[in-house]
Amino acid sequence: MEYDIFGSEHEQFREQLRKFLAEKVTPFILEWEEKREIPRSIWREMGKMGFLGFCYDPEYGGLGVDDLFRVVMAEEMGRSGCLGFAVSVGVHNDMSTTYINDLGTDEQKKRWLAPCIAGESVCAIAITDPGAGSDVAGIVTGIEKKGSDYILNGQKTFITNGHYADIIIVAAKTDKKADPPHRGVSLFVVERGTPGLSTRKLEKIGCHESDTAEIFLEDVKLTDKNLLGQEGRGFYALMNNLQLERLILSVEGLGAAQYILDKTIDYARERTAFGRTISKFQAIKHRLVDMATAIELNRALAYQCAKRFAKGENVVKEISMLKASIGEMVTKICYDATQIYGGYGYMAEYEVARMYTDVRSLSIIGGTTEIMKEIVARQMGL
Repeated sequence: MEYDIFGSEHEQFREQLRKFLAEKVTPFILEWEEKREIPRSIWREMGKMGFLGFCYDPEYGGLGVDDLFRVVMAEEMGRSGCLGFAVSVGVHNDMSTTYINDLGTDEQKKRWLAPCIAGESVCAIAITDPGAGSDVAGIVTGIEKKGSDYILNGQKTFITNGHYADIIIVAAKTDKKADPPHRGVSLFVVERGTPGLSTRKLEKIGCHESDTAEIFLEDVKLTDKNLLGQEGRGFYALMNNLQLERLILSVEGLGAAQYILDKTIDYARERTAFGRTISKFQAIKHRLVDMATAIELNRALAYQCAKRFAKGENVVKEISMLKASIGEMVTKICYDATQIYGGYGYMAEYEVARMYTDVRSLSIIGGTTEIMKEIVARQMGL
């Protein structure tokens, strides 16, 4: 299908990124997975190539381009077959540095945003408390003000980039008595090496190259220079950015689904059984058709959401639909691919097996399928 969403400059960016990923990322992903780490050199190289923070002001190293470039990047990153890498870069580009860009002072942007755009620093966003899950207003990580200082105590979990990040944006309660509770949430920047900050890497079933961590905050001393935006306004900033976060994760999933389908079609055309390639069997053909149809239906919704989001329209309902749909769709795509591969699909050396555990995260991170459906229901007046 053809879409009129992207211009020539977006397609040129796509080709440059696709070439970069094919040469610098995909050939090394198994090595990175084994080491459980993305090399710092690749972050710096991406910064030099203009693949980090490109939507931000040129004053801080960005290119000042539109949000559709984010969508192009998310799709190509997902389609590279390196979903953990895609998620880590997406968190850095679209889910954490955005708060510094949107809320930060000029001094804060020079201190923290510019190094992130250059790839010299890696950024993370720490929202989830161990007992709060998707309930942002329910976080208990708290900050007390003592004189001119803020003292931060608490714990965060499931934080992408959390173990290796240089800059962590922490959501914490500055007013535990606020009514309603979300009015007490504020955002603070905590730098790696700050006394009282420690992390523990979590072991996942997939996306191994992307680090996920628990973060411990014990009497972490901060000042008002670490506060992003206004005190007590953090919840609103988080809600505003969640639509971008969910759009990016969805499009990464869309790219991953296309990658899996392409690999499965290639396999079906090569694998022989009973004297012919399995792509000639009706059961296989029909399953591949169903996979392709599901991808195109989700692509149509994704591009419509992206187009409207880039125009500044309110697409909370549609993006929530998209996130719920793609999170489930890409898991089903992997299931079907594994069936087509047969026994080989269950072997760790085959990409489809690796992708199976990688994509399982997409119906959880950034808001579970169930939370997305609750948002849609609320938007429908239910």
